[in-house]
Amino acid sequence: MSPKNFKLTCEALNEEKTFTSGDTIRGTLTFTLTEDTKVKSLGVKVKGYAHVHWTEGAGDRRTTKSKIKEYLKVKQSIVEKNSDGTVLPKGDHCHKFSLNIPLSDLPSSFKDLHGKVVYTLIARMSRSWKMPLVEEQELKFLSNSFANIAQCPVTASLEKGKVQMSATVDKRICCPGDTLSVVAKVCNSSSKKMKPKFSLMQKIVYRAHVSTKHSYRTYCKEVGETIASDSNETVSCKLTVPVDAVYTMNNCELITNEYFVQVYLDIRFAIDPEVVLPVVVVPAKCASRKHDESMGPYLSGPVGAPGHSDFPPPAFPVGPYPVPVGPSAPLQPGQTLGPYPAGAVGAQGYSNFPPPGPYSAPTGPGTYGYPAPHPAQPAPTTFGFNNQWPQQAPPYGYPAAAFPTSSVQPQAPAAQPQFQQGETPPTYMSLFPPPT
Repeated sequence: MSPKNFKLTCEALNEEKTFTSGDTIRGTLTFTLTEDTKVKSLGVKVKGYAHVHWTEGAGDRRTTKSKIKEYLKVKQSIVEKNSDGTVLPKGDHCHKFSLNIPLSDLPSSFKDLHGKVVYTLIARMSRSWKMPLVEEQELKFLSNSFANIAQCPVTASLEKGKVQMSATVDKRICCPGDTLSVVAKVCNSSSKKMKPKFSLMQKIVYRAHVSTKHSYRTYCKEVGETIASDSNETVSCKLTVPVDAVYTMNNCELITNEYFVQVYLDIRFAIDPEVVLPVVVVPAKCASRKHDESMGPYLSGPVGAPGHSDFPPPAFPVGPYPVPVGPSAPLQPGQTLGPYPAGAVGAQGYSNFPPPGPYSAPTGPGTYGYPAPHPAQPAPTTFGFNNQWPQQAPPYGYPAAAFPTSSVQPQAPAAQPQFQQGETPPTYMSLFPPPT
């Protein structure tokens, strides 16, 4: 006899029973065998694909456009595929499974007249000379592609002849059930009257190879007061996003679902000028997160609170730290910082010398890390000439710094021979012959 009560159960991760990239699908597969049964294969898989299908033309010129693209396929085998088969004992069976959805940009679930994006959990048992036993369960999948969209007002303007219009919608990201506030400023310098009209539109594009099909749908429409000739008016209205609106989808190769607010001026016997304001419909939890993220730049606050930056505050308290003592101590009040890159307290800088400043110079042997001179070392000389180094203008506009002096002086080179007046000194090549 055939297996009985072949049932597939999936554990929900949230109240909406949705899944997204990176989630793990866990569940159980249960069935009852009335006798020992030889099974060729038994497994569970999750499959996601997009499919578009429509017809064009009529009669003999009627053509069909269709295309399928697979986005997800993850499988777990309970009984490995075997041509000879594996015998399962009689009785009740309960098998747990776990399927990991990879971290990738997958489109959300979608269904419409000419296309769909479907994710399905499938359990399949194959037996010799028997029809395979299949159990399916459709999953609701949400894309995580909304993470890179910023929340901000959207503005568009146009100028057509003697008519100028600028329209603004208060937010770019919304969720089903939200209300959009639209404001239009119209400068009518013509001799005709006109009426501003507002509408929330849905645009769906289907693609199959080189063919495309467009579908438009109007959800709500509002009409403003008549604008007289030679006048400037500001008109506003409220548009409500339907509670059953499908989320925006722009990461699928076969289907694109977009929303926009259309504002146009209805003029008799003339082409109506219009502007388009794109909006994004996302799940409610994504819209609330975007609202929280759009509050920067932050104001300064207590220790550990956000500063004037779009980055979140650090996870650890920042200062105050005890002032260190020693060579690595920071500058004290009254000291000046030269053109050296600043680093952390106690960190090694780009120079072992202290920055210039009007402070007292340390003296004594071993200052700045140099060894003390030997007692028998001769007194320093001036290298055979008395002129000092020329004082040049300080670079980058910094004031001339008074570097501290040290008791350690550089060693003088060997004494150079002195020449009498009229004597010709030896040439450079005679003193330093080139290497052979």
